[in-house]
This record gives sequence, C-alpha cells and structure tokens, in this order.
Amino acid sequence: MPAQRECEINDEARHLKKGDGVLCERNPVKYAWITEHRSIFPIKMMCRLLGVSRHGECNKDHDLFRHIEEIFEESYRTYGTRRIKKALDNTCGWIVSRRRIARAMKKLGLRAKTKRRLRITTTHSRHTLSISPNLLDQNFDASAPNEVYAGDITYIKTKEGWLYLAVVIDLYARAVVGWAIADHMQTSLISDALIKADRKRGSFAPDAIFHSDRGSQYASQEYRTLLHTFKMRQSMSGKGNGYDNAVSESFFGTMKTELLYPTKFQTKKEAINTITHYIGFYNTKRLHSYNGYLSPLEMELKWWQAYFRKSA
Repeated sequence: MPAQRECEINDEARHLKKGDGVLCERNPVKYAWITEHRSIFPIKMMCRLLGVSRHGECNKDHDLFRHIEEIFEESYRTYGTRRIKKALDNTCGWIVSRRRIARAMKKLGLRAKTKRRLRITTTHSRHTLSISPNLLDQNFDASAPNEVYAGDITYIKTKEGWLYLAVVIDLYARAVVGWAIADHMQTSLISDALIKADRKRGSFAPDAIFHSDRGSQYASQEYRTLLHTFKMRQSMSGKGNGYDNAVSESFFGTMKTELLYPTKFQTKKEAINTITHYIGFYNTKRLHSYNGYLSPLEMELKWWQAYFRKSA
C-alpha cells in the first residue's frame, strides 16, 4: 500500500476510533457501515476497529444476496436497484448502496423487467347516454383516503377465453380497494367492483368522487343509480382523452408488465387466482413511487396514524 494512502487510512481510523456513533451501535448497523465504506477502507481493518468478526461480514454478504433474490422474486422480477434498496431498508434495516445492489444483481443474474411505454386507450363512447362533467381535470391527488376514486376495465386472455377485470382505485395512495373479474363486460361487472370497494371502506365518504372514462357501462342509468345510492359524485374523462384517467391506465400498464404479459393462463380459474394474489401484493407490499416508495397500505396507515395523533 502506498505510504500516503496508508497515512490517510490511519487518519481516518483514528477518527473512527474517536467515534461518531457507529462504535456504540449494534452489529447490524456496524456491518451496514462497513458495507457502505468497503470501497474506501480495507474490510479487515474496519471489522477490527469496530469489534466485529470478518466472518460476520461474509455471512452478511451471503444474507444480502439471499434477501435481494427473495425481494426480486417476490416483486414478480420487476424491482430494480432503487426499490430493492428501499425494501432492504424496510425489511432488514440494512442501508445498502444502489451500486452494491447492482453488483449483487449482476452476480445473481437478475435483470428487472422493463415497463413498456404506456399506451393510452379510450373506450368507444358512441352512445347517446348522458356524460358527466370532468371534475378532476387530470388532478389525481387526494388529501386523504376515501375522497377520490377512479375505475376502469381491462381484458385478460386465457386459453379458455377472455376475462374482464374492473378495478376501483383510491387516488390517495393508489390502493386497489375494489375489483371484480367476469367473462363479460356488462354493467354488473363494474357495479360488483364498486360494491366491494364500499364494503372494504366500511362506506364511502359522502360526496366522494368516482372518475372513469365515458364507456357505456359507466354512463348507464344502472351505474348512476348505484353511485347515487352511495352518495358519490360522478366524473368522466374528456372526449377521446385517455390521459384523463391516467391512474387507472397506469395500474393496468404495471400489472400487464409484471404479470399479464409474461404469463400464459391455461384456465380462467388460474387467471382469477393469480390476479387476486397480485392485487394483494400490489396493495400490501409493492413499493409505489407516488407514495415515496411505500406500499399503498403503508401510505394509508401512515395517514391514519397522523390522523389519530392529531385527534388525541
């Protein structure tokens, strides 16, 4: 080792010994610090100064690889370094650099699926039914859960024929709070999704908004009556503008990339079970960039905790 570099390391070692706080921390924190500084200091020296075993660092490398692989597989092989970094922090308390994660993923042969460019589509609205005003005007933010919802329908291919999925999404944290799957696209499909969302919420807040495209199912008198029963206000996209319902379109785009495109469903039952499992993962575990890389459930829990603290 060059003499100048050795002097620099010795200076840093003396600073470390005086010790900010890392010397007093638990071993997992020490190992995290070692991982972050492995490109600066020799690992052997850091382990000796921090009073931890070199073998423990090797074990941590093994554990790190294992956790990265588990997180990657659980994410339907879609997480890149940013989300894996956040997931490691959430689940293990490990602060690991994205560069370190990228090296590990390369060694493990893990490559995240690339999300296809979002293709906005619109439902044909060539009908004579009434159209509700666009109350959102592409403002997809909500200040609290249970205030603003959006819904849409997508197609699912199986070897037994087509299925159709309708969803209801709470715009506050992007949680899918209601969904229904059937072999038809009748109004009862979207009605079932809304009824399930109401049950999950306990009841919709008075004057909550439900936004959708101009499809005939959403414009039907049957659906308007259901919204009126729930005391909800209806909002619809502008004519031919799919971006007016971008949150629903984005969810379907994500689900198609992570689940539908790579999967060949043999039966309708298999598709229903797999999609139900995916929505559970999406709500409770998938880290959402809109939520600062919290899952929709975590984001809502954070809001409720703040609400009850304020009310106490």
